[in-house]
Amino acid sequence: MQTKPSIAFLGLGIMGLPMAGHLLKAGFPLTVYNRTAERAKDLVQAGARQAATPAKAASGADIVISMVTDGPDVEQVLMGTEGAVHGARPGAVFIDMSTISPETAQKLADALSRYQIEFLDAPVSGGDVGARNATLTIMVGGKQEVFEQARTVFEILGKRVTHIGPAGSGQVVKACNQAVAAVNLLAVCEALALAEKNGIDPQAVIHVLSGGASQSWSLENLGPRIVKGDFTPGFMVKLLQKDLNIVLSMARRSSLALPGTTLVQRLLDENAAHGEGEEGTQALYKALKRAAG
Repeated sequence: MQTKPSIAFLGLGIMGLPMAGHLLKAGFPLTVYNRTAERAKDLVQAGARQAATPAKAASGADIVISMVTDGPDVEQVLMGTEGAVHGARPGAVFIDMSTISPETAQKLADALSRYQIEFLDAPVSGGDVGARNATLTIMVGGKQEVFEQARTVFEILGKRVTHIGPAGSGQVVKACNQAVAAVNLLAVCEALALAEKNGIDPQAVIHVLSGGASQSWSLENLGPRIVKGDFTPGFMVKLLQKDLNIVLSMARRSSLALPGTTLVQRLLDENAAHGEGEEGTQALYKALKRAAG
């Protein structure tokens, strides 16, 4: 029987922790690293090995997966003084599943190639629900043959896995995803606010709209949280702000106006100004209601 590749997983946040758990449960030899070491406790009890630095985590690993907050964080855990590149062997595959700019992904691919390390950018969609249920959508940039080599890992974590094109391509599609998700979330917030203002039970609105052309992930997953006044994060306001900065930067370089995305970013800035940056993105509802007086 073929031995499963050993994996180093860097970053055990809201998304990374359940993702690493799925890989461990599937039988992959797993080493984990997280800046807050306590986050790894349950995985270690379940059989994972914990490393003190990304370099030590990557030592001997066939595949190194990073799932951290932003481009500088990815560069730090992969290429920094104690980064994974300093422990990895030539021929290893690095997979970054964070959301970063396409330019950063391309830069990492080039830098890692000098160490004879392959790189895939593989951002995900599906939020904390998708991470917990292993139903993520995964969009992958990099060499086709490297993607095929890592496919079994992706299929543990997600239900729709697609190779897009060369390095950075996954991040371009993730930017498209974030534009759609952001504007859709605004539409959900507007619909629920309209229902509330007109004396209609917003839960009934969610039930009805989920069965028609207005059905969406945001409506079914974030709509109920809005109705309950639950603004705990599955994905934080400040992280969507970061993602939309990437989207709007790409749009400017493409001489493309994105008025819907621009409006959502303005409302998210208003969330942040009210100290709501670490709340869930459904807190956009609060900013919309304040804007409406």
